[in-house]
Amino acid sequence: MTSGAVVWINGRLVDEAEASVPYNDHGLLVGDGVFETLKVVQGSAFAVTRHLARLRRSSSPLDLDVPDDSVLVAAMTAVIDAFGPAAGRIRITVTGGVGPLGSSRGDRPSTVIVAAAGGRPEEGPTDVITVPWPRNERSAVTGLKTISYAENVVALARAERQGASEAIFANTRGDVCEGTGSNIFIGLGGRLVTPPLSAGCLAGVTRELLIEATDVTEVDVAMSALSSADEAFLSSSTRDVQPIRSIDGRPLTPCPGPLTAAAAEAFTAAYGDVLDP
Repeated sequence: MTSGAVVWINGRLVDEAEASVPYNDHGLLVGDGVFETLKVVQGSAFAVTRHLARLRRSSSPLDLDVPDDSVLVAAMTAVIDAFGPAAGRIRITVTGGVGPLGSSRGDRPSTVIVAAAGGRPEEGPTDVITVPWPRNERSAVTGLKTISYAENVVALARAERQGASEAIFANTRGDVCEGTGSNIFIGLGGRLVTPPLSAGCLAGVTRELLIEATDVTEVDVAMSALSSADEAFLSSSTRDVQPIRSIDGRPLTPCPGPLTAAAAEAFTAAYGDVLDP
């Protein structure tokens, strides 16, 4: 078992201290790439089929070459086995590979990295804030899980300075979109709702599973409605269902609320014993 990470790059396991990409890798130069984060449950990656399908949906518009699923599954197995029983998450990253010092991509193969690290889904209630910078629901990369995360870094840093763990974006229409690395579900008047994909949010795997397992409505929600929400929670592969304790300092009580508790229970009941739902 390792205390850091185990890394597989372009077909082979490498020592963590030696894991690197060239200075002119397009992922490093211009954020040209896509990724997936999967939680590890009992020594196996969770929801592999859905994550790999989304990886391909993200990579196709960017014209990125992604290895066959069998190659990625073998790589995930290799890094989990090398890390040991404390493995908690997997990250798959595919970049445009070595390229010129600009936006134009070269003709070299993609860089493919699979890494295992420790960690478990974040538990317990958390605080969130809203931020003034909108997501563009009409962007060329809307809905793609790209590695271009500078916008998220800025928003999350603002949240952390205010004692919160997540920042919630609106879209250009002023409707709720998503967090920096999560989807949001909101309880309004006894009804559980979440923004539709047309709002510009990522098609989260956990979000998708929750929609299948719970009574939730996909509907546009004005950001102003967050000030009157009865309850809310975040969902992601590293959070599962995480209750929101406060939004912009306004407490949501009780926390978790009944809709949140029911969603968490339904998620566990539906997928607690299923590795690849």
